[in-house]
Amino acid sequence: MAKQIIMDIKDFSFKYKGASKATLQSVNLPIYKNKITAMIGPSGCGKSTLLRSLNRIHDLYPGNEYKGEVKLLNLKEDRYEDILILKKENELIRLRQRVGMIFQKPTPFPMSIYDNVAYGLKLAGIKDKNLLEEKVVTALKGSAIWDEVKDRLKDSAMGLSGGQQQRLCIARAVALKPEILLLDEPTSALDPISTGAIEELVSELKKEISIVIVTHNMQQASRLSDYTAFMYMGELIEYNKTQNIFLNPREKLTEDYVTGRFG
Repeated sequence: MAKQIIMDIKDFSFKYKGASKATLQSVNLPIYKNKITAMIGPSGCGKSTLLRSLNRIHDLYPGNEYKGEVKLLNLKEDRYEDILILKKENELIRLRQRVGMIFQKPTPFPMSIYDNVAYGLKLAGIKDKNLLEEKVVTALKGSAIWDEVKDRLKDSAMGLSGGQQQRLCIARAVALKPEILLLDEPTSALDPISTGAIEELVSELKKEISIVIVTHNMQQASRLSDYTAFMYMGELIEYNKTQNIFLNPREKLTEDYVTGRFG
């Protein structure tokens, strides 16, 4: 079975408002369906900027410039849509439901565990209480946190540990059944046990969702991802299957980075 590209990034450049030069320059990168793509590179290389461009989160701060194409496959209609031409607010909200985002620091809402997951579902128009409850439970189970919270759903999410909060945020995102989930260093603030739980969860989620993860952790990228993109100074230096990037890179710069000679 041929690999399917769910998101296609072509000649993409990005410039922050007021910046003298572009942060990202002519990036070309396919994101494959039901695969995990890791983005690696030294701090300031543009990987988080690229990740946040993929659901237009930068639009929350007007004046930034996009160039090129970022095409998202509409699975229902089997056609690609260029997300860089979306203009209306409701189009961008729908995009962010289809392309979810998990940040470095867990970001639970200051409300109950149940309401954290139900919030996005209600915004999406689900009003039936039974259906809402079913979807909340399914999302919590799918995010490997149900057993830990099933008896405290009315408690504040702020009382959860960091690792539990991050899994709750993932549950909140997957409840909307996104096609892609973007993870921006999701375990960098967590202890090794919580990190292991998140990695296990991400590996399981790729059966249903395509995943893009930014990580500074070379071991995490090598054990978790199917494909790896190495970025340096705003450019995509090399993209390939993860084992090729780590064992047989084409570019000297890539080799130096993955072997710890710089960065």
